[in-house]
Amino acid sequence: MSSRVAWLDVPERYCGVWQRTLLETPQGSDTTTWVRWLQTARWHADLRVPAEAEVGRAESGLATMSTEQCLALAQQKGFFGRTEVLAQVPRDVCTWHRRLDLHPPGLTPDAGWMAFDGDDRVVETGVHGVYREVWERVPGSTGRTRVLADTSASPGDDAEVLATARAYLLLAGEYLMRVRPRRVGWPHGTVPGDTLGTLLARHPASATTLLDFEISYGRLHNGAWHIERSSLPEFEGRTEAMHWQALDDTRAEVHSAAGSSVWRVLG
Repeated sequence: MSSRVAWLDVPERYCGVWQRTLLETPQGSDTTTWVRWLQTARWHADLRVPAEAEVGRAESGLATMSTEQCLALAQQKGFFGRTEVLAQVPRDVCTWHRRLDLHPPGLTPDAGWMAFDGDDRVVETGVHGVYREVWERVPGSTGRTRVLADTSASPGDDAEVLATARAYLLLAGEYLMRVRPRRVGWPHGTVPGDTLGTLLARHPASATTLLDFEISYGRLHNGAWHIERSSLPEFEGRTEAMHWQALDDTRAEVHSAAGSSVWRVLG
């Protein structure tokens, strides 16, 4: 599915930023994990910071974290990819095809039955697991959406863009998420179902490089992006310059704290 025309847009009611207010599993319920799912017409980014990860947050960065802090930080979850919705009655089936993931691949696809309870509330139940999640749309997250990729790939080839992108920006309404993958692959012997915490325990000397995966979230206003949460805690609380202008249908010039460069428009 490398052609843009082959990728169907999700129904418009899915677009925006969604906050999870409740998770129920056979093991219990969770209302404390900080979760944001940003959805555009085709792409998603998702960041989840549980209470256990709070003790691992250090403003000074990964290089100064203790082993215990790194293991705590590995309790976070985050991913980026394409969203596919199979619309049917009475519930849609939504599948999140993960292109990038803070953790190794799972044993089953990430898919849920979706039942809307009003315009700004949707209940997800597991297709491949037993769980129930309640999502509420964040005010100010509807309207314009945009996805940009920082890549040197030629226009017209999405497969090459995805293979070479150094980072992504996803916008929904007033909210922006930046996704930057880690620069190393999974260690030899990694298998589906492994967790990031398991890998850190096996490869403690690689903790810094394995944790170096950024998903940052915050509000964008008048060219200033205030980062509320990030998988890399040193970014939290920062305000960065961020704006872009379209050059044509496939390219945009991005002006950020890192300078100016041309990015590819993915949608």
